[in-house]
Amino acid sequence: MDAAKPPLIVLMTDFGLSDTYVGQMKGVIHSITPEARIIDLTHAVTPQSIAQGTFLLGKSTPYFPEGTIFVAVVDPGVGTSRKAIAVETARHIFLAPDNGLLTAIFQAGEVKRCVTITSERYMLPSRSSTFHGRDVFSPVAAHLASGVALMELGSAIDMAECTSIPLPGCQSRDNGASWEGTIICTDHFGNLITSLDSDVLERSNQWMVGAGEHELPVFGTYGDVTDQQPLAYTGSSGMIEIAIRNGNAAKSLGLQDGDSVRAFFR
Repeated sequence: MDAAKPPLIVLMTDFGLSDTYVGQMKGVIHSITPEARIIDLTHAVTPQSIAQGTFLLGKSTPYFPEGTIFVAVVDPGVGTSRKAIAVETARHIFLAPDNGLLTAIFQAGEVKRCVTITSERYMLPSRSSTFHGRDVFSPVAAHLASGVALMELGSAIDMAECTSIPLPGCQSRDNGASWEGTIICTDHFGNLITSLDSDVLERSNQWMVGAGEHELPVFGTYGDVTDQQPLAYTGSSGMIEIAIRNGNAAKSLGLQDGDSVRAFFR
């Protein structure tokens, strides 16, 4: 890491951008570490959707440089007894509520250590019971970026003590002839990202994806079909997605997050 530059701080929340929450978090970070470099991963996680948040976080982290500090806040239990944790992996540091938001990070198997964030010297002096993104996680991230050691934040805990949640899966009940999953999230274009992992679909077979009343062939990309035609394809995350070329699949097909999907041979 370049000693002249602090590590990146990456923010992921369900706060949206119509309110001042994200701006306040950035203000806190820059007040403590003026030279901080901040990237917004997304602030459009579906409100309170911990499962969606951990999916997006897990799929995104490989694209960031070593030493990046991730501040992930999807926190329906804010202000309760849930812990705030800092997790160091082989390449990154993650700050988050201990509610399962780091499940995908734990499953990646590169965790070096976990710490409960309890040292008040690295938090804002006055803390709201409803906005730990600003009052706890942002100042902690800023202090880490300025050189504070992870172990100064609190006490070490075993990863097994941290909360994990069941993630949307991809299961077969017939030895790989078909696979079942769910829609995890919908992107800005109305494309539906599913939990069907393209790696399990045998390449020698022509697959179809069933969702609701629709059965869609799996193509390579949007340009393989005509305008306004629905299709399934392998998205950039490696998961099967459902889209309409130059259209909004979620609206046109009447599908939404949580709906069941199935991949099967043509």
